[in-house]
Amino acid sequence: GLPDLVPDPNYVQASTYVQRAHLYSLRCAAEEKCLASTAYSAEATDYDVRVLLRFPQRVKNQGTADFLPSRPRHTWEWHSCHQHYHSMDEFSHYDLLDATTGKKVAEGHKASFCLEDTTCDFGNLKRYACTSHTQGLSPGCYDTYNADIDCQWIDITDVQPGNYVLKVQVNPKYIVLESDFTNNVVRCNIHYTGRYVATTNCKIS
Repeated sequence: GLPDLVPDPNYVQASTYVQRAHLYSLRCAAEEKCLASTAYSAEATDYDVRVLLRFPQRVKNQGTADFLPSRPRHTWEWHSCHQHYHSMDEFSHYDLLDATTGKKVAEGHKASFCLEDTTCDFGNLKRYACTSHTQGLSPGCYDTYNADIDCQWIDITDVQPGNYVLKVQVNPKYIVLESDFTNNVVRCNIHYTGRYVATTNCKIS
């Protein structure tokens, strides 16, 4: 059997919001390269404000085998700021696209992850935790990242108000084999007023 990862569109739609944060509160995130390049310019100060489009992610393994990280354990990266190991460099890609042209309007980023069974369907046991030696996602289980954790965002500081598409893709480079790659992307319509966002029509596409 093979794993089959499916992101949850309703989860993304229910909890997407805009946050403004000073750079000094984003030190860990900056270390993990979760901000747009203007945050790293020589002129940037601790009191600069970044505008973050935050959203949660819940990924289910609805396949018949464990989803295991692509990297061997001895190469997992310890993130001292966040105090955990990341076992996959690019578990997800987060992008914001122009609604008309489909071009990227924000830098987005490649999210590295600490894979674990956050919750499981009835009858399925949790077997993986975010530790140094067991990471993965069991069949019938979900790996959940709430919108308030570091790097669960796209830095939209330099984005003008308008209509966009939020694209969230899991296992984006197909490094881990799955039984079905057609259900790995969630797209949502985003209307950004410059102050807040309205998120609609999230679906697997």
